[in-house]
Amino acid sequence: MTAPAATPLSDADYHAQTHALLARVEAQIDAWLEADVIDIDTHRSGGLLELSFPNGSKIVLNTQPPLQELWLAARQGGYHFRHVDGRWLEREGREFLALLSEAASAQAGRPLAFTPA
Repeated sequence: MTAPAATPLSDADYHAQTHALLARVEAQIDAWLEADVIDIDTHRSGGLLELSFPNGSKIVLNTQPPLQELWLAARQGGYHFRHVDGRWLEREGREFLALLSEAASAQAGRPLAFTPA
């Protein structure tokens, strides 16, 4: 399958989009912690967000400004996402939050869903 064509973004728009998305992920994890759903530790350094699960596994989210991509590394594999018509999609057309939810659920051993704000 051919990767979907990326929608060009200005550098400022790319940074705003990825910052908002990583902040959304952090907010969801904070909400789970407050509701005693699961204790996932987060560590953010610039455009890198590391999620540490209770079993010791990790998911790493990383922005790639020169490529205007967002990367996700999890036990099930690594994925590169491009901004396509307002959504972050990987080459097979899967959406970032859906794939993150799938990976997080697998590593947590329970259903977890990241949803848009």
